[in-house]
Amino acid sequence: MIRVAAVGDVHLGEDACGRLRPALENVGEHADVLLLAGDLTRHGTVAEARVVADEFTGLPVPVIAVLGNHDYHDDKPAEVTRVLADAGVTVLEGDTARVEVDGRTLGVAGVKGFGGGFAGKCGSAFGEPEMKAFICHTMGIAEQLESALRGLDTDVKVALTHYAPVPDTLRGEPPEIYPFLGSYLLGEAIDATGTHLAVHGHAHFGVEQGMTPGGVRVRNVAQPIIRSAFTVYCVEPSVEPAGVEVSA
Repeated sequence: MIRVAAVGDVHLGEDACGRLRPALENVGEHADVLLLAGDLTRHGTVAEARVVADEFTGLPVPVIAVLGNHDYHDDKPAEVTRVLADAGVTVLEGDTARVEVDGRTLGVAGVKGFGGGFAGKCGSAFGEPEMKAFICHTMGIAEQLESALRGLDTDVKVALTHYAPVPDTLRGEPPEIYPFLGSYLLGEAIDATGTHLAVHGHAHFGVEQGMTPGGVRVRNVAQPIIRSAFTVYCVEPSVEPAGVEVSA
């Protein structure tokens, strides 16, 4: 069994030094890896990224992250990524990370994701160039996620995004903003690739548990939802994708 800890939307500002660290010190007692589902900063500044780096550096488990929309706000995602990487956090955007756990392997494929909506209520690459650019951006990111997941040859595959791949975990959010909270294209990429678990954030007023049309478990780990420094999901490598997973 591989234990996956996860949290997103911690939104750390320059005044948040030490806020999470006490609860993170014991993460190794509960999990084999810690996933960060984006929106790690409030406004995407380098100074805020340094606070995030201090919170998550030197933990007893590997830390793997994607950025969120807040982390892009100051137009410095490369600099934010560099600060986190220097602290030992692996930041993914269309690529993968591999973790060895007691002779088993966990593969994580990560992208920020983007909006667009869900089946029956989604945008299309038609009409004005601005609309086509919006949807084509999502299509490109979903293709990156699918390619990364397909490239993983591991006992367990986990998809890590900021934006939601399904509408299930958005229940409680205003339906009018669903197109800005995620895209069904991310869910299709997850279903096409033998993925065991999908983790995302972004939806502060949604719910924790959902599922793709293909039966892959989806978990919204935005901190306002899980209300803790992290939550843990146990994935059994011997079970085929869309199989057993429990929350601890």
